[in-house]
Amino acid sequence: MSTDTEHVGEETESSFLETLKQWYHLPLIGVVMLFMYWVRMRPRDNFTYEDGSPMLSGVDSYYHWRTIEWTAENFPHTMPYEVYTGFPSGAYVGQFGTLFDQLIVTAAMIVGLGDPSSETLFTVAILSVPIMAALVAVPVFYMGRRLGGTVGGLVSIVVLSLFPGSFLARSTVGQLDHHVGEVLFMAIAVLAMMVALRAAERDKPIYELLVDRDWATLKAPTIYSALAGLAVSLYIWVWPSGVVLVGVLAIFFAVQLCLDYVRGVSPDHIAFVGAISMGVTALITALLIEELSASATSFGYVQPVAALLVGFGCVFMAWLARQWDNRDLESRYYPAAIAGLILVAFAGMALVLPDLFGTISDNLVRRLVPFGGAGTDATIQEAQRPENFLSAHVFEEFGAAFYTMIVGIVFLLLRPYFDREFRTEHTLLIVWALFLTSMAATQVRFAYYLVLPVAVLNAVFIADISRFINLDLEHGLQSVKQIETYQIIVIGMVVLLVFASIPMAAASPWQVTGDNPEAGSPAPAPSAGSQLWEGSNQWLAENTPDPGNYGGADNASELPYDGTYEYPDGEDYDYPGGAYGVMSWWDYGHLITTQAERIPHANPFQQNAESSSAYLTADSEERGEMILETIRSDADVDWEDVSDEELETALEDANTTDEEMRYVMIDSSMAGGKFGAITQWTGPDQQEYSLPADYESGDTISPDDLDEEYVEDESLYSQTMLSKMYFENGHNMEHYRLVHENTDQASQFISYAIMDGDEVLVENGQPQIGVNREASRGLQSQLRQIQQQSPYDVEIFDQRIGPGLKTFERVEGATITGTLEDEELAADDSAMITATLELETADGRVFGYAQEADIQADGSYELTVPYSTSGDLGVEDGYTNSSIDALDEYNLTVTADEGNTSYVEQYDGQVDVSETAVVEGESVDAGTLEVVEDGDVGEPADDVVDDGGDESGDGNQSDEGNQTDDGTSDNETAADDGGDETATDGGDTTGESGGDQTDDTQADAEDDQTTDGTE
Repeated sequence: MSTDTEHVGEETESSFLETLKQWYHLPLIGVVMLFMYWVRMRPRDNFTYEDGSPMLSGVDSYYHWRTIEWTAENFPHTMPYEVYTGFPSGAYVGQFGTLFDQLIVTAAMIVGLGDPSSETLFTVAILSVPIMAALVAVPVFYMGRRLGGTVGGLVSIVVLSLFPGSFLARSTVGQLDHHVGEVLFMAIAVLAMMVALRAAERDKPIYELLVDRDWATLKAPTIYSALAGLAVSLYIWVWPSGVVLVGVLAIFFAVQLCLDYVRGVSPDHIAFVGAISMGVTALITALLIEELSASATSFGYVQPVAALLVGFGCVFMAWLARQWDNRDLESRYYPAAIAGLILVAFAGMALVLPDLFGTISDNLVRRLVPFGGAGTDATIQEAQRPENFLSAHVFEEFGAAFYTMIVGIVFLLLRPYFDREFRTEHTLLIVWALFLTSMAATQVRFAYYLVLPVAVLNAVFIADISRFINLDLEHGLQSVKQIETYQIIVIGMVVLLVFASIPMAAASPWQVTGDNPEAGSPAPAPSAGSQLWEGSNQWLAENTPDPGNYGGADNASELPYDGTYEYPDGEDYDYPGGAYGVMSWWDYGHLITTQAERIPHANPFQQNAESSSAYLTADSEERGEMILETIRSDADVDWEDVSDEELETALEDANTTDEEMRYVMIDSSMAGGKFGAITQWTGPDQQEYSLPADYESGDTISPDDLDEEYVEDESLYSQTMLSKMYFENGHNMEHYRLVHENTDQASQFISYAIMDGDEVLVENGQPQIGVNREASRGLQSQLRQIQQQSPYDVEIFDQRIGPGLKTFERVEGATITGTLEDEELAADDSAMITATLELETADGRVFGYAQEADIQADGSYELTVPYSTSGDLGVEDGYTNSSIDALDEYNLTVTADEGNTSYVEQYDGQVDVSETAVVEGESVDAGTLEVVEDGDVGEPADDVVDDGGDESGDGNQSDEGNQTDDGTSDNETAADDGGDETATDGGDTTGESGGDQTDDTQADAEDDQTTDGTE
């Protein structure tokens, strides 16, 4: 009896150990997933839903919130066409409203029992991203286990959980972007393809089995291949540009089929997987087509055609191999023949399908080739090429795990030399890892993809090192008891190499997400830019008419924010009367859409970036108006360096619409750090905007020229629409008036020159001058950085403070008219009439506006002004509730000069201008002006007009706007402290990296916009 009991006990213990050995990894996977979720949820309190407005990190996150809200209102449909961006055409937004958003809304529908509140929808949305990040551990584990056993799989997910770089930053709570969905579904797709390839290697499907209908043999490869095609389709459904994975698979199949044929293995096995999987992908993605476009960023024909071509290519290569055998040709020439045919196919595609060829070649250069010019992609921070990729960059992202991944690849390649099986899935992983490495070296954002092969291939590294030292980690406690000292030492060194270096790479993931901002990077939080814009956008939403109601049109019902709009078949959307657009830089388009529910012209899809650049850098109001007229017409122009004459010619034969750009929004970053990015789209280079308009290469500039007058009156920058509005409040403009000023987050600006003795340093024919460069990290910090980077003296010749954001309204303007009866004065060619007006912002800042005009020979005059002195219209009438108030009526003065002396009589008078006259473009009779006095008089504009540049952060005019906080005078020379490099334009060498970057996401603060641009 006791013997039986003892025997049963032994069997029970053995059964328990067997069960533990078989399933011990499951609770460990759960622990790792919980850790990943916990780390990403720690900044949860920074992101709230207040007053119906979400607090998110990054502009692309806000647009995902837009598509999530829309999908919840129209479930299960996604937005077919977006009319609340890209004015006046609208936009197809294929990268948003995808499977990523539908999964989130579906979860919210379940939680909210079919009718989730906005708060429920927001909570589910921001929790979904950390959950998806944790789920990535599941496919990574199973990929790692296929390469290095259960221990290898666990190593992979532990490595994944510790990475402190882009993947962590993009999957932390508050990030509501599709990046984490891309990583999850790519991992699933690659895992599914690995399983399908292994099934094909095992069951060896060939053409004859298809003819014989041997479904018993074909069943497993067929099912797994179809599932692989489904997984690839789901990945593309999350991100249309995921068609790049089809390109990776194309390279893999071409390489593997050639290897198989050269080694004497039938290509049919792997070609079967390629044909079935890519056929399924082509079928499913064809069902997703929303526009007949060759763009890789939309659901067009690129995805199904690309998959179909790869599937057909697999079948063709298998057929060609049989023909090769039938003709007894040398097998070693087969790969060369395939390479030649691929080149011929691409040449034919360039001729027959140029759009498709252009899409493929463009994406090859932009996403896969880590050299060459980046063009305007350089204006997207996340799309820039990382510096020192193979050293500093990968170590910051992955620690030493990147280098051990490379060792893992080498171990895979060496398997045949150690009489070990080299499987087809190994080729797939090697090709995949190399392509993702190239992508990460091409654009900084793709480091979040590279985490997958780095984590997975470290399973190979750990498993093979263990095998080399005869250490078996797969067979339970007995193997552990037999571990030798040298084995412990080796494993300890490997663990330190792979794991300990990862937190060191970025001062640990805890500080990236964490509780101690002083010790490292601050916890993720809504970006300062989005919070600044929220204030102005809320004002815009409350104080401007709904789109469709401008001017009392009463058509807002035709443009509901959550309405369904059909795709206009390649044509621009036909907006109803009363619709209007908002001009700003493309970085802020999504914020204008989601926070203000207004329609931006440009957006982070980089739609209309060129026309926005052309407008913001226009050197006169007349040119700016012509650009807006061109935008609302069907004229086709090349915005880069387009001349006024070309614009006039284009407009002569163009048809215009009733669609108008009614508001312009400019923030301090556009006036400072982002100005360099704005200039990149239409030229010239940012440095040229710092120079006098008539400057010729090689001319010298003396210190006497470096004064405020030079900055304001002579540089190309000061003549731009952007500068005139932001720094001068639209002074002297006829059709633009300031209607709101946001004084939060005021910025300091400096203008400086690099001095070579008594003259400005000239390099490559250009004086080294920076005008109105934003001191985004504080004035003293900015000065120190300029000094450290230049072996020359740095002279600061202007300083000013600007508010966070200014909003202008574009109006017809009222025309003040009148006639002087003084014939002598009217006959004087220098006679001028000036209208001046004092205005006050909501924060109490007083500034002046002036407009002037010539007096005609008959004594008549007319001048157009944009401000009213009696506000009698508002939102209910279809116009704007301006927060800027006139303090009095317009004051009219007349002067004339003889030489340098004003002579004759000065006339003076006041005139009231109604709001109706301003918005309708009516004339206002100024009546008869009275003679005030004889003798010399000064210029009225000099005494009353403030250029708006020297403003304190609270909106009050600074008495000494040309001094630093510590009293440093404008012309004080900063001491040189031995820097090694010469500061040039301030955008590249002064550390103002924001000049060429979007303020896209918290991840994009290392990374926006994108966003992924939002590509």
